[in-house]
Amino acid sequence: MSIRDDANLIIKASIHSAMPDVAVAKALKQLPDVTGELYLVAIGKAAWQMAKAAKDTLRDKITDGICITKYEHVMGEIDGIRCFEAGHPVLDENSIKATKEAENLVSNLSKEDLVIFLVSGGGSALFEDPLVPLEELQDINKQLLASGASITKINTIRKRLSGVKGGRFAEKCAPAKVFSIILSDIIGDPLDMIASGPAYPDSASTADAMDIVKSYNLNLSEKALHFLQQETPKTLDNVTTHVTGSVKQLCSAAASKSSELGYEPIFLTSCLDCEARAAGELFASIAKDHASTDQSLAYIMGGETIVKLTGSGLGGRNQELALAAAPGIFGLDNVCIFSVGSDGTDGPTDAAGGIVDGSTDNCLKDQGIFIPEVLANNDAYHALAKCNGLIVTGPTGTNVNDVSVLLIKGSLSEVSVN
Repeated sequence: MSIRDDANLIIKASIHSAMPDVAVAKALKQLPDVTGELYLVAIGKAAWQMAKAAKDTLRDKITDGICITKYEHVMGEIDGIRCFEAGHPVLDENSIKATKEAENLVSNLSKEDLVIFLVSGGGSALFEDPLVPLEELQDINKQLLASGASITKINTIRKRLSGVKGGRFAEKCAPAKVFSIILSDIIGDPLDMIASGPAYPDSASTADAMDIVKSYNLNLSEKALHFLQQETPKTLDNVTTHVTGSVKQLCSAAASKSSELGYEPIFLTSCLDCEARAAGELFASIAKDHASTDQSLAYIMGGETIVKLTGSGLGGRNQELALAAAPGIFGLDNVCIFSVGSDGTDGPTDAAGGIVDGSTDNCLKDQGIFIPEVLANNDAYHALAKCNGLIVTGPTGTNVNDVSVLLIKGSLSEVSVN
């Protein structure tokens, strides 16, 4: 098999390992006895898969339920569960309409009732009842996404401008209990930051929020600044939380499959948190140092990089990471680098990520495309499309961050790039 064939097998094995079905069913075994009604609310890019797993496990025990996920992520009807699709990464009117349906579902519950709350990444945009006008909140989200701020900083702002984030949805469920199952997509699993923590006490302060405004020079209205200075819930006594899956699981599966294919896995980090270009350049540096090895190697990193927008092109953090690595591995016929988002969508594109090898840089130059110019315009998608460099999986049903892998075929292995 070629080195790219190996990469594709590693990608498939990694994503398969992070599917939430088994994890959700396992968590539901700890569901307390319910003397009242049982409701379900699922939010995020993995919401449909999680909701289906819960329905398959609990069947007719669920009185009513709502699933809110990204466009084209509903894979069919789920009996008794109303499924909605909405905007991501920037919320839209459908986000608000679906969220209001969820709020209506949990209003006027009794202390005997229980809400199963299934949370996955992407919930910050998909689950929203804004305290400021939609157009203003969309603008604030765009400013945050373009700023290069980390997801935790972005969510610190988002939750204070929302009627459901930062523990406020759990307050709306009271006096009913909330049994929350979280598929983590943030490094370190900070429960108050995943989907902006609708059912978890907020650890950040109003001072933290104002510091972020100043640090990133955000342009906010007086109304928005007013809400940023209103404190969020710091305690919630009606919530039980379980975390299922994380980027460590994704990396572990990548390492296992790499080993099976004859590579020695070298785990670098599951806490990757830097600019995508820097991570790509790091991989290229490692490749140049070790390309002449006898033994096949697989360097593995997991986490979530960031992209600071400087242009108007199309792409995502994984595509930008891979493309940034390409010049540094030019001419190395035994090297391949890929980076992929476990949810199957990288930024505002239909690609899950990008893959490059020693021929990528020359392939693009032959077409008059120069990688530094592409990166300056944040247009990795179109460049990678020109050199067979896009990874397209479609929506996967899970969401546990990204995995990036550098493969080096040792001299004792048969090498084929194409």
